[in-house]
Amino acid sequence: MISEYLNFTGVGIAVATFLIIGMFHPIVIKTEYYFGTRPWWLFLLLGIACVVCALFVDSIFWSAILGVTGASALWSIGELFEQKQRVARGWFPANPKRKKAKPEAVEAEMAVRE
Repeated sequence: MISEYLNFTGVGIAVATFLIIGMFHPIVIKTEYYFGTRPWWLFLLLGIACVVCALFVDSIFWSAILGVTGASALWSIGELFEQKQRVARGWFPANPKRKKAKPEAVEAEMAVRE
């Protein structure tokens, strides 16, 4: 049987990585829309927890999945603040129910980051 000679672990990790990264994209967008950048520390805690757990898991597959999830959560912190700028530029809709930041503060932050 051909499956005896094939190793699907790498393909599984690749598919899971693709799905994890794809999952974090809308999470960042929805988080910024409903809560702003305030929950950035949740991404930090999740990222650190996943990376630390990845160090102690015996399975290569699950260790890689935890590592990718942790790295994606940590990367999402920066994306959350970038999303705030995208909203300020009008590239994404702002939540009309949320209190708006002062325009001067957003412009100053955008100038510093560019």
